[in-house]
Amino acid sequence: MAGQVQLTDDLVEYVRAVSVREDDLLRDLRAETEAMPALAAMVTMPEQGQLLAMLVGLTGAREVLELGTFTGYGTLCMARALPPGGRVVTCDISERWTRIARRYWERAGVADRVVLRVGDGARTAADLLDERGPGSFDLVFIDADKAGYPTYYEQALLHLRPGGLAVLDNTLFFGRVVDPDAQDADTTAIRGLNAALRADDRVELCLLPMADGITLARKNPI
Repeated sequence: MAGQVQLTDDLVEYVRAVSVREDDLLRDLRAETEAMPALAAMVTMPEQGQLLAMLVGLTGAREVLELGTFTGYGTLCMARALPPGGRVVTCDISERWTRIARRYWERAGVADRVVLRVGDGARTAADLLDERGPGSFDLVFIDADKAGYPTYYEQALLHLRPGGLAVLDNTLFFGRVVDPDAQDADTTAIRGLNAALRADDRVELCLLPMADGITLARKNPI
């Protein structure tokens, strides 16, 4: 088997040219987000949104929890992939960015599939557990503040049904996870969680070296 291919800019463009099916609505949302310079690094890549949609379909998810809405690109991709009656409960601390998200959910005709909860992510996740009980979600997507990832992951396992899937974004964190000089709270949280996931026998595990690192953790069925 060949080793890992190094993704040059040309190869990334090739991958997108032969596989990404981003429509005008998603392209408009990504362009609007990229136009805000301080936020450009937080934009969801189109291939990542496409992966999220596929994972919703592959898992047969009807109930999705998202921690970290931002401008709603991932939410939109997942909401479109839901079956009739499916729902994404998405949580974010920002009214400003989620106003943008709401506009695009309306344009896409999926606003009725999205429930937005604005507030602290960990607090909202705890409230949802009180309201709905454990095991009520099929898929949990985590893309919020990185220092909070260890807490969000543990909450995700409570929220997921047996066999449900946790998807964690940014688990390579701009490559900083392998930089010994990177000791900030975000990097150390991601680095520590990655190590803990490797040893966590509650889940099946796969870290995909795409985008900024995407970890799939499937809760054991029994």
